[in-house]
Amino acid sequence: LVEVRTEVEWDEEKGTLRALRREQAGVLVLKAQPMARPQPEVLHAAMLRWVAQKGLAVLGWSEAAEQLRVRLQCAAQWLPEETWPAVDDETLLATLDVWLLPEMGAVRDLKSLQAVNLVSALLHLLTWSQRQRLDSALPTHYTVPTGSRLPIRYHADKPPALAVRIQEMFGEASNPAVAEGRVPLVLELLSPAQRPLQITRDLAAFWRGAYPEVQKEMKGRYPRHLWPDDPASALPTRRTKKYSPQG
Repeated sequence: LVEVRTEVEWDEEKGTLRALRREQAGVLVLKAQPMARPQPEVLHAAMLRWVAQKGLAVLGWSEAAEQLRVRLQCAAQWLPEETWPAVDDETLLATLDVWLLPEMGAVRDLKSLQAVNLVSALLHLLTWSQRQRLDSALPTHYTVPTGSRLPIRYHADKPPALAVRIQEMFGEASNPAVAEGRVPLVLELLSPAQRPLQITRDLAAFWRGAYPEVQKEMKGRYPRHLWPDDPASALPTRRTKKYSPQG
């Protein structure tokens, strides 16, 4: 009836993880002793149990990893003809051995566990063709007409957004879209000082409608910048008037 197993616990006093070798009968612990250097496979299995118990928040989630997770959720909604892996908390905690364990080769303690690259880890859930399609259909960045490569912000419950200075969108007649043209980006058009001027999912309507008012106000506030009468066919720019507009 006695079972011997290795467990990982958080030591509040030392602020670190410790590995314990336990002998127990059912829930009754007969003997517990610390292990200085457990074998990696024993330690990693115990760590996975600890993560499953504590939750995904104990891992080191970077912005890129959070965004990858949201992109996968969006892909399941917008590209339903593909079978995308589920990335909800319950599923990820139940499949730690599939996606997290392959990246844990160098993990020996909490610090190294939290340093695991979760972007690389989550990609273990995808086939090669799914990775290619995700990067193509739901890219992390969008290249605007000036050539600036700007980050797209994905959200689980609202359309993806792109913050861009209004002059860099001159010459663009309509909103760029992701998901193979199915989902227009929300454009957060910014002033030269990077302040929001307009939020739109219909750039063509903005150029025709509200832009003249914005143009009038901005000409007075930022006279050194270009404010063309026909922005949909003007050259995009990152520069002020003293530079060539192509720049």
